Amino acid sequence: MADINLKEITLIVGVITACYWNSLFCGFVFDDVSAILDNKDLHPSTPLKTLFQNDFWGTPMSEERSHKSYRPLTVLTFRLNYLLSELKPMSYHLLNMIFHAVVSVIFLKVCRLFLDNKSSVIASLLFAVHPIHTEAVTGVVGRAELLSSIFFLAAFLSYTRSKGPDNSIVWTPIALTVFLVAVATLCKEQGITVVGICCVYEVFIAQGYTLPLLCTTAGQFLRGKGSIPFSMLQTLVKLIVLMFSTLLLVVIRVQVIQSQLPVFTRFDNPAAVSPTPTRQLTFNYLLPVNAWLLLNPSELCCDWTMGTIPLIESLLDIRNLATFTFFCFLGTLGVFSLRYSGDSSKTVLMALCLMALPFIPASNLFFPVGFVVAERVLYVPSMGFCILVAHGWQKISTKSVFKKLSWICLSMVILTHSLKTFHRNWDWESEYTLFMSALKVNKNNAKLWNNVGHALENEKNFERALKYFLQATHVQPDDIGAHMNVGRTYKNLNRTKEAEESYMMAKSLMPQIIPGKKYAARIAPNHLNVYINLANLIRANESRLEEADQLYRQAISMRPDFKQAYISRGELLLKMNKPLKAKEAYLKALELDRNNADLWYNLAIVYIELKEPNEALKNFNRALELNPKHKLALFNSAILMQESGEVKLRPEARKRLLSYINEEPLDANGYFNLGMLAMDDKKDNEAEIWMKKAIKLQADFRSALFNLALLYSQTSKELKALPILEELLRYYPDHIKGLILKGDILMNQKKDILGAKKCFERILEMDPSNVQGKHNLCVVYFEEKDLLKAERCLLETLALAPHEEYIQRHLNIVRDKISSSSFIEPIFPTSKISSVEGEKIPTESVKKSRGESRETQIVKTSDNKSQSKSNKQLGKDRDEETPHKTTKDIKEIEKKRVAALKRLEEIERILNGE
Repeated sequence: MADINLKEITLIVGVITACYWNSLFCGFVFDDVSAILDNKDLHPSTPLKTLFQNDFWGTPMSEERSHKSYRPLTVLTFRLNYLLSELKPMSYHLLNMIFHAVVSVIFLKVCRLFLDNKSSVIASLLFAVHPIHTEAVTGVVGRAELLSSIFFLAAFLSYTRSKGPDNSIVWTPIALTVFLVAVATLCKEQGITVVGICCVYEVFIAQGYTLPLLCTTAGQFLRGKGSIPFSMLQTLVKLIVLMFSTLLLVVIRVQVIQSQLPVFTRFDNPAAVSPTPTRQLTFNYLLPVNAWLLLNPSELCCDWTMGTIPLIESLLDIRNLATFTFFCFLGTLGVFSLRYSGDSSKTVLMALCLMALPFIPASNLFFPVGFVVAERVLYVPSMGFCILVAHGWQKISTKSVFKKLSWICLSMVILTHSLKTFHRNWDWESEYTLFMSALKVNKNNAKLWNNVGHALENEKNFERALKYFLQATHVQPDDIGAHMNVGRTYKNLNRTKEAEESYMMAKSLMPQIIPGKKYAARIAPNHLNVYINLANLIRANESRLEEADQLYRQAISMRPDFKQAYISRGELLLKMNKPLKAKEAYLKALELDRNNADLWYNLAIVYIELKEPNEALKNFNRALELNPKHKLALFNSAILMQESGEVKLRPEARKRLLSYINEEPLDANGYFNLGMLAMDDKKDNEAEIWMKKAIKLQADFRSALFNLALLYSQTSKELKALPILEELLRYYPDHIKGLILKGDILMNQKKDILGAKKCFERILEMDPSNVQGKHNLCVVYFEEKDLLKAERCLLETLALAPHEEYIQRHLNIVRDKISSSSFIEPIFPTSKISSVEGEKIPTESVKKSRGESRETQIVKTSDNKSQSKSNKQLGKDRDEETPHKTTKDIKEIEKKRVAALKRLEEIERILNGE
């Protein structure tokens, strides 16, 4: 085997760069969304051991909805990408391109085992530019093929060194081979098939046996006319070691998937659930279909499921001729390669092995797979195809009559393949371009119509999305997912009646429930989301909450491990004011997934409803342990700490709010609550800064406007508060406390009695029983020297609040003044009217308003795209509630009350002439 040189490597890498550089500008599309964007195993906060417990998509292997695709080493490389660039797709595509170049270079080294130098380079170039590889290279999830192929070829090359001098066994390369096979399998399952290739290589290439020779030797041994040669015994030992290692890997793999096959539906692979002979005829026909894609990759499609390839239901179907022709050709090559011992037959044999053996896991031979055809699984089989083509070209080009023509044809093939690959890469730029390109090839696949609809839906183009979803239902009327998509889109368009009808249609297509039996129908678990989506829709109607609950319970009865049903039911039970049952639902969900930060967050919200703030805080903290950047947990736990009144918790609350605004820099609520914390800590300048930032982000932020004005009022900056109050009342003319504060400033600072009077009269128009507004209006009457009107006003106020002593005191003062002969000065100096600070009239005070900003949200952890994506807010409408008062607050209020009473006594002494 000749070594490869730098020029050859440079040529291959240069060609790959020219073909695939535009893939760097593609995004995450199709399966990339589930494997990259939605996969929490990529996040540094997820323990590394979780990668070895979950499947390729981040789903625990123990769950029924798991695809059982165990590829932890591939996910580890995704995690490395995330560490370097988080979710920027360019680095992911660049690494894929590098891996493809590595595979192509190693493949060149493999080709040197069976081809001459020139043919090896041609085979490697064909492999490097073949358009069938765009799905494996440009699609990020195709990295599983790339990584597996690297170790696949490395394992094979290692095994070729296991034959020592005098046909002895060299065990080190064999041990390395077994290790590399295990690594290849941890990248993708098909890696284990390299063992079969090693066995074929050992028997027919390394030892030079042919099938007739093996049959003759075996026959003589069985008849007792001869013994097994020593070289053959050595070969047998090596094969036993390989097979035993393979069996061990298979056992471990079966244990990992817990002896469960993944759940696929008839839509994923219609032939898998078809009767005999339809199943056999269709599966056999798929082999020439895959071979044709290698031979003529002119029409490529990202999804070949559902109705892409119609079932062959009769022996008279014309497509059976293609199957027959394919097997005849394959059989001819097989007989030639096994019967003769020349170099050409060995090359053909290894090419056939590379084509056939790695394809076995995708062939439906041992177990059904979740697709009809998948271009990326042809990545390794295409190696055998390229060797076969290069070998054929070598045979033709040696004949002088065809030499020039063979070079022209070869150059045309490489050029057209390169251009096709380059053009095909642009199809992977976005989901919309990808699925639209697929529809040009195949219009009978409802999944493609659905996926174009999803792409438009992500762009909020619901009207156009609806057209594609409806077309999917026409192409495949029994597609449950399509009807769910139609229902969700109608809901987004606020056409709830049509949405419910579509969900009901999808529900009617579901298998019937068998009472008392576990739901075991072979149906996609995400189809059960129809119950969730329908329940989410109808529970908007308060009279149908029980009906919605029944749907959730129905889904749970069909699948007791349906986590999403427990989550959604818990949310509904909170809405129904049944927090204890909601708590049970979330605890059940946590039994199924204890590493879900959203579930711990939701349970914390339940404890808030149960008035158990300490337990709520514990669960918020648990959510943040699992996901330190959980935005809602950061925000609501900080508010909970703030409202607890415990000074020692304020630094942590501030830290969490700072983390929150780092994650959500455009959310005014974070800045507002930092301002409230600063006010609690008497950091007035800092509070002012935070409040202004909140108002800058949200000009009509009610609580921020009011509390900023209140802050100015409390820090003797009343005139700065006035324009803030004007802005507040422009947005909210009915803001009572804003009117009280404005009236107080107008009365005390601006000496604008008429303006203050309008404020208090406006309050009484909205709320005639407002004691503070009524009392302050009485003061205005007195300032206007209308004592009789002030007396009547105070009498009416006293009727509203008969137990308020200060009103009775003021009434007595007015009456004394009326009965006196002299009227020298105001009874109630304007600086002593009922104010926002609570110092002058102690029972009437305006406190910091924090309730308007408080939102508690239940997080819906959706596992399927077809599920509603909206987060329901479950916060109380606590408009300007006074926060919980600590013992210190109560003492301060009592001091202010005593001081106010002393001032009232002084006023009385002055009025009585003392």
